[in-house]
Amino acid sequence: MRPIGIDLFAGAGGMSLGFEQAGFDIVAAVEIDPVHCAVHKFNFPHCAVMPRSVVGLTGSEIRVAAGIGKRRVDVVFGGAPCQGFSMIGQRALDDPRNALVRDFLRIVAELEANYFVFENVKGLTIGRHRQFLDEIVATADEFGYDVLSPWRVLDAAHFGVPQHRERLFLYGARRPKALPSYPQQTTKAADGRGKAPATLPVGPTAFDALSDIPDADLFDELTHTDEVRPEAWGEPSIYAGELRCLTNDAWHYGYVREWDPSLLTSSTRTEHTHISRRRFSATIGGETEPVSRFYKLAPNGLSNTLRAGTDGARGAFTSPRPIHHQHPRCVTVREMARLHGYPDWFRFNETKWHGARQIGNSVPPPLARKVASQVLKAMGALPERPFGTIALGNSSLLRMNLSQAAEHFGVVAIPSKRDRKSGATKRKQTDIEESNLDDKQSAYA
Repeated sequence: MRPIGIDLFAGAGGMSLGFEQAGFDIVAAVEIDPVHCAVHKFNFPHCAVMPRSVVGLTGSEIRVAAGIGKRRVDVVFGGAPCQGFSMIGQRALDDPRNALVRDFLRIVAELEANYFVFENVKGLTIGRHRQFLDEIVATADEFGYDVLSPWRVLDAAHFGVPQHRERLFLYGARRPKALPSYPQQTTKAADGRGKAPATLPVGPTAFDALSDIPDADLFDELTHTDEVRPEAWGEPSIYAGELRCLTNDAWHYGYVREWDPSLLTSSTRTEHTHISRRRFSATIGGETEPVSRFYKLAPNGLSNTLRAGTDGARGAFTSPRPIHHQHPRCVTVREMARLHGYPDWFRFNETKWHGARQIGNSVPPPLARKVASQVLKAMGALPERPFGTIALGNSSLLRMNLSQAAEHFGVVAIPSKRDRKSGATKRKQTDIEESNLDDKQSAYA
């Protein structure tokens, strides 16, 4: 029987996918944003999605939703937001803004999970923020969990992802369980950053990730939909071949999905101005375009860290996507997904803003897979390949705005101005905002 895991602060499911690919069955995912819940349900249709906050949520409620009864929970994982770093003279975890961190640990304890994995920003390890990190470790100890020390920040570029993305990971084990070890680096960053043994292979580049994907600008359909069926695809690299599920081990220890590999998805076009395109063309790969401050991918290099932008409560700003290494435009959501290590069957909300946010908020699945594999090893268990295939969810889950997703899950949500827009109006507004970003400002780079 495969071990089971529970994802808190699940987002679209980057950690869920990585842990599934390592050999875990993800039985429940808790996520407060119903748009993310809809995407998670599409990609993990057998997982119980709980569209709510962890505040007030109990371990018993999760067990009921997941239908696992009294079965042992092997691991709980997730990345709670941490905001009250500047508190002086009192415990940072007493700051209401950091209550979610304590709730994460409380739920782990209530579930009596054998292990937990807590991921967060690298900044948590620096300066006075270290006090907060020390308090997290101390609180875990109060709940009966040891935490692996010294903790480490892992860069996705060192684990086969064509993007620099550094995140803190904390391993916790319920006493007296043995603690996992951190995974060993598997690749050297293609741009040479970071120390690595000479024997390690060089990781994939931006060219490896994107060169086989047909150019979205060639398809008029992608001005009003996010999917199209190209007549031909390019020759994939080894990295792209895995994400297209063309290799024997592409599914790792995860469930095979029923999907259409001839369909190009999550690829809605952005209508840049001619002025923007000229500037993008003139920018050298690996450098920043001086007006928009957008980073341009170098074909033999890596992506900069893909970011999420802000939600409706904070203005709904679109975080800039990097400029394609070959085409004079920003990368599509699918191309972002390739740079993040998502396979092509995995889909996102059709709106570029939501799709980019879902990727930018997530842990790259290949990195999550390596982290999860160490938990499995500490358990003394061997991963098992599951039998059968899974049909993906209804594609309508990918078309929902916030109000529609909230209604679907039966929860209350206040839509932002962006979410009140619908159809072409919403897409046109997104393109106007991105063109304004191109031509006028540099605040979000």
